[in-house]
Amino acid sequence: MKKIGFLSFGHWNPHPQSRTRSAGDVLRQSIDLAVAAEELGADGAYFRVHHFAQQLASPFPLLAAVGAKTSNIEIGTGVIDMRYENPFSMAENAGAADLIAGGRLQLGLSRGSPEQVIDGWRHFGFQPAPGETEQDMARRHTEVFLELLKGEGFAQPHPRPMFSNPPGLLRLEPHSEGLRERIWWGAASNATAVWAAQKGMYLQSSTLKTDESGQPFHVQQAEQLRAYKAAWQQAGHTRPRARRSAAAFLPSPTTSTGPTSAGRGTATSSDASTITARCLGAVMPLSRTSSLKNCARTKRLPRPTRCCSPCPTSLAWSTTPTSSRAS
Repeated sequence: MKKIGFLSFGHWNPHPQSRTRSAGDVLRQSIDLAVAAEELGADGAYFRVHHFAQQLASPFPLLAAVGAKTSNIEIGTGVIDMRYENPFSMAENAGAADLIAGGRLQLGLSRGSPEQVIDGWRHFGFQPAPGETEQDMARRHTEVFLELLKGEGFAQPHPRPMFSNPPGLLRLEPHSEGLRERIWWGAASNATAVWAAQKGMYLQSSTLKTDESGQPFHVQQAEQLRAYKAAWQQAGHTRPRARRSAAAFLPSPTTSTGPTSAGRGTATSSDASTITARCLGAVMPLSRTSSLKNCARTKRLPRPTRCCSPCPTSLAWSTTPTSSRAS
């Protein structure tokens, strides 16, 4: 079975001709877009997270609002940069959003993409521990987050609490049962794909795949998927690993009164009934004739001839996923 959804960067621009002139515009339109996508029968509403940019940055208020306005569509991220995240507050926010959505969150996490600023995570109060890289720090934050999502008590209750406590050690609240089984990792390398499988996370694999061998993109991505599958089996996970494949698309209005920046504009609610899904290219899988060296979206290489047409954006992702609702 194939399912389809959209992936939105949430660009906004104060230009007079822009239809998303502020962060408020793009947030409200993102909610409208998800509602319209569900009405049209789409299966997933996914959002990028970019800090210090005129784009979507704080995912959980948006995910909660989308969850409150919809009833069936999956809601997720692609991806949350874990270098910036406090795993404790993130666990609370994710639990609340998932409960509001009725257990429909599919959270994509990763080390993150190239930034707008230098070491932006430092401004959020984080820095790698001695001997750590920023990538190590992101994975450490993720491991703590995954542990917290299990819902096990760890905090010693106060002997004179303001409110009565349940017996034993206390966990973070609100806790959403099952969210731990709906976490994904965006892996650029084979090694991090294997790590994600070992940790019981599903895999988001994209055209941002690192060139590790000089082979064509589809060959390298296939190798990554095989490595992930083997690691999943070796880890002994009991829940199913892969029962469906999903492709992400960026929606754009079929009509517009202003520029949409090479097709990346977010459709307004008035456009929602006439949304078309433009293929981001290199999704499930890249054309057999394409390679990393002729893909303009890989490793920030010089921009040669595009590997597909039309190709209005710089990111696509395909998955070897599963979800608790997959069939």
